[in-house]
Amino acid sequence: MIRAVMVISTQGKPRLLKFYQFQPPEKQQEIVRYVYGALSGRPDNVSNFVDADSIFGPGTRLVYKHMATLYIVFAFDSSENELAMLDLIQVFVQTLDKCFKNVCELDIIFNFNKLHTVLDEMILGGQVIETNSDQILKHVDDIARIEKSSSTKSLMPKSISARFGQ
Repeated sequence: MIRAVMVISTQGKPRLLKFYQFQPPEKQQEIVRYVYGALSGRPDNVSNFVDADSIFGPGTRLVYKHMATLYIVFAFDSSENELAMLDLIQVFVQTLDKCFKNVCELDIIFNFNKLHTVLDEMILGGQVIETNSDQILKHVDDIARIEKSSSTKSLMPKSISARFGQ
């Protein structure tokens, strides 16, 4: 099971935190500090896997990808395959690249709703539900279209919406 997904800047600022098991805010901050401390000091030529037993409990590992100014980190237990998790990070990044035309930290900051939607289309309750980038994008676009149409309807004056049968 995936325990958490984190996107942390190289300055240690959390840009996305999604925990699939409840963690109080103080514990979340502690986890971010631990993860950032563990990753920021690692050289580029070492493995992308880190044991996280001390923070998440026994059998928990982190897999991460360092891209430009971001660390994309998945925390998972022993029921998940490490290489599959690394591949899932790649799917996540590719999907974000397609959404934002070469994603950067500012895209993540200013479009956090879309970022959460992409992640929710990939992972539900700590279980992977979709790994096809094109399918994820299709669902994200469908959700955006529905949100746009529902917000347009609610902005219409009642007399006009009644006239159009809405």
